[in-house]
Amino acid sequence: MADYTELLRAHARAGAEEAVHALRSLVSIPGSAWAGADPQHLEHSAALVAQLFGDAGFPEVDVVRAEKPDGMPGAPAVLARRPAAPGSPSVLLYAHHDVQPTGDLGAWHSPPFEAVERRGRLFGRGVADNKGGVVLHLAACRALARTLGVEAGVGVTVLVDGEEEVGSPSLPRLLDAQGTLLRPDVVIVADSGNWRVGVPALTTSLRGFASATLEVRVLEHSLHTGTFGGAVLDALAALSHLVASLYAADGSVAVPGLVGWDDGRWELSEEDYRLDAGVLPGVQLAGSGSIASRLWTKPALSIIGIDAPPVALSADAIVPSARARFSLRLAPGDDPARALAAVRAHLEANAPLGARITVTPGASTEAFAGDAASGPARSMLAAMKEVWGVDPVLMGVGGSIPAAAELAARFPSAQVLITGVEDPDSRAHGADESIDLADFHRAVLAEALLLASLGHGGRAA
Repeated sequence: MADYTELLRAHARAGAEEAVHALRSLVSIPGSAWAGADPQHLEHSAALVAQLFGDAGFPEVDVVRAEKPDGMPGAPAVLARRPAAPGSPSVLLYAHHDVQPTGDLGAWHSPPFEAVERRGRLFGRGVADNKGGVVLHLAACRALARTLGVEAGVGVTVLVDGEEEVGSPSLPRLLDAQGTLLRPDVVIVADSGNWRVGVPALTTSLRGFASATLEVRVLEHSLHTGTFGGAVLDALAALSHLVASLYAADGSVAVPGLVGWDDGRWELSEEDYRLDAGVLPGVQLAGSGSIASRLWTKPALSIIGIDAPPVALSADAIVPSARARFSLRLAPGDDPARALAAVRAHLEANAPLGARITVTPGASTEAFAGDAASGPARSMLAAMKEVWGVDPVLMGVGGSIPAAAELAARFPSAQVLITGVEDPDSRAHGADESIDLADFHRAVLAEALLLASLGHGGRAA
């Protein structure tokens, strides 16, 4: 690294407390784009993000939005821009400020919207996914500006999405509207994580995603179980039959036509997976092949919600209809629409005793495959090794980031790098979401070093 490395380190270290304070402030706002959530929280969250980047010295900061495909207004996003010096490259930094719902509040050991530090980790909803990514970009840009000022050269545009957790439906139109400003040479998506605490990683593969709601109906209305039971299969039993048909005996997805393969590039032990995931003793793992392939290059189907009468309120009546929502993760190379059509065909073919089924599509996301041999990727890996002092890992991730595939397709000449602040114990989307603070500060310095190297050395650094 160049002579500015130690100065960057000093400024990153000096800004650590400031960065954590900003993260605490963001976590306190329960901004969610999910239906039923108060939209004013997203407005407040976007306003705070805009204020933070304005205070960090970005000369152009705006809260922007675009229409969703259904014509409804999208959630507020933030666009901050510092133009490049002549001859210097431009970098687009992406993250999102919306969060998942909290789930069962009783499962949290501290209030989800109050960032609490315990044993070197910071807990709170969104601290990892993805307000930590927002502040990662913020703190890296602050350290860069305080070290090099206008001499940094590299142009930086920050795009903070407001609806990533619901599939970023208005992002394509937002990018259309801002296209003349967004011509990056490098894109950094800070919405992933590290191999484990103390070992950094660059994410080079993401699965695609499709979701849908399955409804099963067998009656026009509910009926007395004694008077009518025995001659019709209730909707809950029919739904259970359909859900069971989606899986083979070993727990792997049994829908014909889905893409998947066993990839030997990555190694992940069953012991590590069981520990990281919190699998209960005696529970067998599902599927076959390597653990990494089951997570990154094979399809996964999860039932994430069921609408049915709760036990405490259930009447002694035959249930006429029931619904389930499922989340389908797709191997790179599979198409979300084609895969969802395969699931629909499977469900229709397995509907028990003529039960009527309806499949209503939800959000979908294309898969992503990156280039770890590109100049910016090598520079990112070098910065990680400089900061962590160990070799970084190239890894796949089973999740999906709508913006990654969208930005890669829209800017084909730009190199898309996926980083982040999570680790295997971050529990994103779950209770007690958290990040390791030491790795968070390392990630800030690594990104600042990359930005500085791009400004001094151009695209390849």
